[in-house]
Amino acid sequence: MGVFEELQERGLIAQMTDEEEIRELINSGKAVFYIGFDPTADSLHVGHFMALCLMKRLQMAGNKPIALLGGGTGMIGDPSGKTDMRKMLTKEDIQHNIECFKKQMERFIDFSDDKALMVNNADWLLELNYVELLREVGACFSVNNMLRAECYKQRMEKGLSFLEFNYMIMQSYDFLSLYRKYGCNLQFGGDDQWSNMLGGTELIRRKLGKDAYAMTINLLLNSEGKKMGKTEKGAVWLDAEKTSPFEFFQYWRNVADSDVIKCLKMLTFVPMEQIRELEKLEGSELNKAKEILAYELTDLVHGKEEADKALEGARALFSRKSDTDNMPSTSIEAAMFTDGKIGLIDLLAATKLVPSKAEARRLIQQGGISIDDEKITDVKAELTAEQFAKGYVVIKKGKKVFHKAIFNA
Repeated sequence: MGVFEELQERGLIAQMTDEEEIRELINSGKAVFYIGFDPTADSLHVGHFMALCLMKRLQMAGNKPIALLGGGTGMIGDPSGKTDMRKMLTKEDIQHNIECFKKQMERFIDFSDDKALMVNNADWLLELNYVELLREVGACFSVNNMLRAECYKQRMEKGLSFLEFNYMIMQSYDFLSLYRKYGCNLQFGGDDQWSNMLGGTELIRRKLGKDAYAMTINLLLNSEGKKMGKTEKGAVWLDAEKTSPFEFFQYWRNVADSDVIKCLKMLTFVPMEQIRELEKLEGSELNKAKEILAYELTDLVHGKEEADKALEGARALFSRKSDTDNMPSTSIEAAMFTDGKIGLIDLLAATKLVPSKAEARRLIQQGGISIDDEKITDVKAELTAEQFAKGYVVIKKGKKVFHKAIFNA
């Protein structure tokens, strides 16, 4: 099986142009392909991780990845999948986020010896002359066709700014620039990017001839990424400071039964032969597949040592052992106590296990909070300093979220 066929079996490909040409290109290791990453935050998240796994998989087969950092497009904001205009970032914010992205990407992709490239579209987009761009690129786009694109249609009722309307042109120009500068012949992107990506392929063919060697693969990245990587506390980040290795492990250990095989196929490098065997598991036996999923992904993102710690900690919790060394924790300062007591609602807010005190009250009333295995349903409950005698208490939220509150005397 070639790498192209493996992408299909793993359920990654949604649609594409020129299937036979793309199959040959990828399987022969001749693809020079790019995936874009707009720096809208200071860490990559699970949605990005899906793309990075794909890049790594293709690089292992001899193809050359280009990680395109959106220093230019990030100043506009992609309207795809958004009901409102994105927050405008400053140049300083964008540059900071780019530096954070670079450090994380280097852990997945081998950029040595020209095996991969990392480039910033600000290098060409910010130098464009508006009139020249209109003459060279603008004439290649039909406004009627653009307005029919899904990425714009869903925004038309609430309002689409002219700034955002230009995003398709900017992304298309990226592909043309990468084609000219680096011989990039293939682009990958999430399934909400199809219209933008077709714009790039069409632009190259119109500017350089219908036989221009440029093609497009649309992946099930964004629709699946939106389902994955979301918790009550927000996104699952690749930055250990934002999502600890233990929390990262626990997220994947607790995925729905219906999603575990899909995640193994799309996100891990577990051989398909092994996944097919795991696919036969049912009921509680699926926990084996979930543990493999959680371990493999934690190893990829945080390394084997952190994956081993997370696995040990998760097993200890599952078997109700007292080992809490690897559990996520928050330091609770003595100043938060009044007359030797701290309210349970204040404690939950301090650990950020809840987005608000109103949510804390709701969880307590519904029996969703336990302290050291004792369920508490009184919203006025307080914990005494004596309860922290061993130095901490373990908070359990729902059935699967554990957190250690450490008393800092």
